[in-house]
Amino acid sequence: MLKLYNTLSRKKEILKPLAGAQDKKLKLFTCGPTVYDFSHLGHAKTYVAFDMIVKYLRQKKYDVFYLQNITDIDDKIINRATEKNISPQKLARDFEKEYLKDIKALKITSVSKYARATNYIKEIISQTERLLKKGFAYQIEDGIYFDISKFKNYGKLSRRTVLRAEDGVSRIDESVKKRNKGDFCLWKFSKPGEPKWSFASAQDGPTVPDGRPGWHIEDTAITEKFFGAQYDIHGGARDLIFPHHEAEISQMEAISGKKPLVKYWLHTGFLTVDGQKMSKSLGNFITIQDFLKNHSPRLLRFLIIKSHYRSPIDYSEKVILQAEKELERIDEFVAKLKKKTVEVRLQQSSLSLLKSDFNKAMEDDFNTPKAIAIIFDLMRQRDSLDAKDVLKFLKQIDQFFNFIFWPKSKEIVPKSVVGLANHREKLRKEGDWQKADEMREEIKKLGYSIEDTKSGPKLKTEPREAGRR
Repeated sequence: MLKLYNTLSRKKEILKPLAGAQDKKLKLFTCGPTVYDFSHLGHAKTYVAFDMIVKYLRQKKYDVFYLQNITDIDDKIINRATEKNISPQKLARDFEKEYLKDIKALKITSVSKYARATNYIKEIISQTERLLKKGFAYQIEDGIYFDISKFKNYGKLSRRTVLRAEDGVSRIDESVKKRNKGDFCLWKFSKPGEPKWSFASAQDGPTVPDGRPGWHIEDTAITEKFFGAQYDIHGGARDLIFPHHEAEISQMEAISGKKPLVKYWLHTGFLTVDGQKMSKSLGNFITIQDFLKNHSPRLLRFLIIKSHYRSPIDYSEKVILQAEKELERIDEFVAKLKKKTVEVRLQQSSLSLLKSDFNKAMEDDFNTPKAIAIIFDLMRQRDSLDAKDVLKFLKQIDQFFNFIFWPKSKEIVPKSVVGLANHREKLRKEGDWQKADEMREEIKKLGYSIEDTKSGPKLKTEPREAGRR
C-alpha cells in the first residue's frame, strides 16, 4: 500500500483517490514558477521530485492528470520589466521559454498541462466576485482583499492562527486600510502603465476598477477550472505552506463550502548552499543554467532524487563530487551487465527479495534514499544472477528515476581551450618542450587535461577536487 506524508494531518496516510480505489484517477497540482528570472536549484529540487513521483504513480497504473500553473503577471514581473524597459508580457514569455528549456534538460516530461495565469482572468474574476457576494472579501481603495477573520479554519495547514498571520504578508499589499494585517489581495487595482484587465462586475455588484490578479487567486481559479472544488494532491516547496497554500485553502473552501480542498498536501524540503540560504546578496544564488554550464543535467537529477523529497539538500562541491562517483559506479555496473561480464551472479530468489525491498521503500512516501541504497546493495552481491533480469529491473525503475540509462552526450570543449591545445601542439613540433609544458598547465587550470596521441591531442575534462568551484 502506497503511503504519503500529508502536511495537513502531519502523518503518513494510505493513498486513496477521491474518484475511488478502482478508478485510480488522480488530480495533482504543483505551484509553478513566477517567470521574472531564471529558475534556480530550489526550483529544480521541487520539479524533479514531483516528476519522479508522478512517473512512479503512473507506473503503478494511476491515471494522473498533472497540472502546473505559470505565474506570468506579478509585482516582480512588472518591476523587472520596468528595469529592462520592456513589456511585462515579453519578460514573462522570455523567462517562460528559459524555464521550459531547463525542464526539458532535466527530463521533466510528466506535466499534463501548463496553465498561464493570464489565460484564466475570467475564472479569477469569477472567484473574486463569489467571495465578495459571500462576505469573505471586501473592497478598499487599492484592491479587493480576503478577510481571513471570516474563514473559520484559517491556518489549519500551517498550524497558525489569524493573530499569527502577521508575519506572512510578503508579496501582499501593505495597505493600512486592510481589516486584518494578514488579509491578502485577490484583485489589485492597476497603477498607471501597468497591465490591466476589466473586472466586468455583475450589475448588482460593486463598481470594481480595472486591475490584475493577486498572487494566490490564480491557483484556485486554475484548479477549479480543471479539477473542480476538490482534488487529490497539491505539491510544492515547503516555503509556500504559509501564506500561499493557506490562502488557497481559504479561498476555495470559502467559495465551495466543501472540505478539504486537497486531500493530500506534499511539500519538498529546502535547498541550501554550503549551509546558507541561497540568495543573490550572499553570492550563492545558483540557477539551473549556471549548474549546467559545469555539470550534466543527469547529475542534478540524481543529486535531487537520491535525497528524500521532504528532506533538505545542502549543496556543496563535496556533495557534487560524491554524487559523481556514485553515478560512475552505476555506469560501470550497467556496462558490465550489458557485456555480460559481471562477476556478480545472484540467485533469482535474492533478486526477488531486493525488488520487494525496493518497492516497499518507494511505497513508504517515496523513500528514494532507501530505494537507491538497495540498488547499490544489488551491485555488491556475490551470488549468481542473470544479467538480463537485472537490466530489465533497472530499466523498469529508470522510467521514473531517469538517471540510470542517460544517453552519453558528446563533451563540447570551448574554442579557446582548443586553440591553446593547437598552439601547444605547434610548440611540441618545433621542439619547444618547456613552453609546451607551460601551456599544458595553463590548459589544466581551465579544467581540462590533454592526452597526446598519434592522431593529435585529445582534450577531456580534468577531474575536479572537492571544494573547487
